[in-house]
Amino acid sequence: MAEITAGMVKELREATGLGMMDCKKALTETNGDFKAAEELLRIKSGAKASKAASRVTAEGVVSAFITPDGKAGAVAEINCETDFVAKNDDFVAFAKRVAEIVANNNPADIDALLALPNDSGTVEETRKALVMKLGENVTIRRIERYATSTGKLSSYLHGSKIGVLLHYTGGDDALGRDLSMHIAASKPKSIDASGVNAEDIATERRIAIEKAREAGKPDAMLEKIAEGSVQKFLKDVTLLGQVFVKAEDGKQTIEQLLKSKGSTVNAFKMFIVGEGIEKKVEDYAAEVAATIAAIKKD
Repeated sequence: MAEITAGMVKELREATGLGMMDCKKALTETNGDFKAAEELLRIKSGAKASKAASRVTAEGVVSAFITPDGKAGAVAEINCETDFVAKNDDFVAFAKRVAEIVANNNPADIDALLALPNDSGTVEETRKALVMKLGENVTIRRIERYATSTGKLSSYLHGSKIGVLLHYTGGDDALGRDLSMHIAASKPKSIDASGVNAEDIATERRIAIEKAREAGKPDAMLEKIAEGSVQKFLKDVTLLGQVFVKAEDGKQTIEQLLKSKGSTVNAFKMFIVGEGIEKKVEDYAAEVAATIAAIKKD
């Protein structure tokens, strides 16, 4: 049996990015053969990633990156299973790297992104190694990229849980940051009414009619009341209709702000970590009670 030294373990760890104990075990299993140990770890990390793939990843971070020339930018949501891992330095670094790779390479989708080269190996190989190291499922949930030749790009991260990427024309960098911050705070669904889901509008109209009817309003007034409710709803959920969060008079809308700056918002994307994912609720009291009951039964 070959002697497994600390230096060998350190070298394998630096080559694979995996944990010290995993590297030592691999070297032991392969009798100190570095190449064989590296291959074994790749196989095991892939297997571990596969086993973890079914576990819900509702925690994580949003990352953003804009190229130095300001012509391309990206925002990405990277998920894991626990908030503890979401704060891990390696996990956060991977998320930042993903946004940078998307901005620089413009992958068609996540599958194409996973096949792109990273610092060592592909993005997918890096992801699998991270699963092996952290012991949790790690997924790239969604990405968005904007590129421009004439407009400007801005990004804003609210902590690590909300990220915004903005494409606008006219105005300075300060305006871009203010707009991005506003989007993160007010969470508009679209730029204007044309981007709002027709079903959402129909639902608002239907609810308004039923509420007015229950309040005893005459039938002749129902449609007018419903239209007023729909318009209020659209102001609340569209970027242009919202009151700017930094408005000094408390009334200036984003549309009015943009007009005063000679600016136009062309597109925006906002990611909120775990949005739309059903999280598993742990009932620890019930779990403990079940364990005690099982012990008593035995």
